[in-house]
Amino acid sequence: MTMSRPNKCILIVDDDAAIRQTLSELLEEEGYLVASVANGREALDYLRGDPSSISLVLLDLMMPVMDGFQFRAEQKRDPMLASMPIVVMTARGGTDRAGIDADAVISKPFDVLKLMDTIERSCRRE
Repeated sequence: MTMSRPNKCILIVDDDAAIRQTLSELLEEEGYLVASVANGREALDYLRGDPSSISLVLLDLMMPVMDGFQFRAEQKRDPMLASMPIVVMTARGGTDRAGIDADAVISKPFDVLKLMDTIERSCRRE
């Protein structure tokens, strides 16, 4: 059953169009509003246009133009964006995750239940 989550908009940042589409459909079925962009530069532009419209960012790390690490560095320097919750999506495993700065980290491929639980918890923290 779809739950309504008013004012909960998730920004998906991933260069893979299929992942953006799949996540968008999943999140919309769960009652979230969704926006998506293909890289960190587009994400910063989107967020700076209306930072209060986004409740959570789902962020891939490895992207062209501006990757997730560069996005996080820029985001943390911007007082309007610095406290925005970030869930990183990565195919990196094990100790490679040590340098990832985020509220939560989700492994690709996704465990849908774990992903939705992480999103729900992260949105409640805002």
